[in-house]
Amino acid sequence: MYKEFWNLSRYPFENAPDPEFFYFSPRHREALQWLSYGIHERKGALVLTGEVGCGKTVISRRVVRELPEDAYDVAVVVNPSLSPTDLLREILFQLGVNPVPKSKIEILHELNASLLGGHRRGRHTVVIIDEAQAIKNAGTLEELRLLLNFQLNDCYLLTLILIGQPEWAERLSQLPQLEQRIAVSYNLHPLDRDETARYVRHRLRTAGVNGEEEVFTSGALDAVHGATDGVPRRINTLCDRTLLTASQLGLNRIDEELVRRVAGR
Repeated sequence: MYKEFWNLSRYPFENAPDPEFFYFSPRHREALQWLSYGIHERKGALVLTGEVGCGKTVISRRVVRELPEDAYDVAVVVNPSLSPTDLLREILFQLGVNPVPKSKIEILHELNASLLGGHRRGRHTVVIIDEAQAIKNAGTLEELRLLLNFQLNDCYLLTLILIGQPEWAERLSQLPQLEQRIAVSYNLHPLDRDETARYVRHRLRTAGVNGEEEVFTSGALDAVHGATDGVPRRINTLCDRTLLTASQLGLNRIDEELVRRVAGR
């Protein structure tokens, strides 16, 4: 509704995990590098944690985007609150196996064949489990651990990436059989004030704002950080509402007062 007013090609603050809008804060860049390292070096199990809205899913999408399509097979499970067998079936489905076997033994045979077949063709399989903290079934967690048993003498046949909120890391600490298989672990923090400002400007430029233009004043950006604690999802929501409000008022520059008004402070 406000794209025309601000002369934008796209809405800059959508909360969809669009890799095009990924902002490389030092923390996000480091998280991306660690995950990429774990995948390329076939380290087995990797963990990414962080508060709600900090950008974990966006990072995972960016990692997938940067993997050469001719060298990797990727399965992304976004709702892992499944029984052990259903989780394995979902992984197979995401890897393109259709129809997916129903019995547990057939599922395991198919998964082994898929992983070995990919390895022989020079491909590696990456399985991403998003929202891992939603897994309540102890058997499902055990099945994830057992996935790491798919390996040859010198390498894993898959890389397992577990993404979840901070309580997921706490839960892992109570599961030594799985925790001890984790080769890479990174905890993502919110953005600081300067990173928040760069984040907002980056997304505006990506959406078509001229790099010389300052849509948000310095004070407005301070207010954005103060109202959102530097959490990207909250920043997106607040900035989206603020751009809309400013367009309705006919304002071509956003100041601290407007941000505070929209944020309800």
